[in-house]
Amino acid sequence: MEFLSSRIIVRPLDPERSLAFYRDTLGLAVYREFPGGTVLFLGNGLLELSGRGGDGPGADVVIWLQVRDLTATAAELAERGVPITREPRTEPWGLEEMWVADPDGLRIVLVEIPADHPLRRDTRQ
Repeated sequence: MEFLSSRIIVRPLDPERSLAFYRDTLGLAVYREFPGGTVLFLGNGLLELSGRGGDGPGADVVIWLQVRDLTATAAELAERGVPITREPRTEPWGLEEMWVADPDGLRIVLVEIPADHPLRRDTRQ
């Protein structure tokens, strides 16, 4: 089995509000637009905003975004008025993380991987 691409699909409660948040506030670049939706670059992946949601996102859905500098990212997001739902901290597994939420409450985890973390090393022999 081979997977050639992937994306996270979000069905927002208010598509225009969510598009403004992801495109303008977070600064994600537009990959393509189509009637009823927009696909945005999400690091090495894609985020598609299409259709309309009902009762909001499930608690088990999280968007994970790696950043180079979590302190600078936290300051920039605060400057842009994004509420930080959990301040930056070092997790027991060694990653620096903070949480924000999109306009519908979907959790976004912003992560900085320290230089000495195993995710930065190729452990294959």
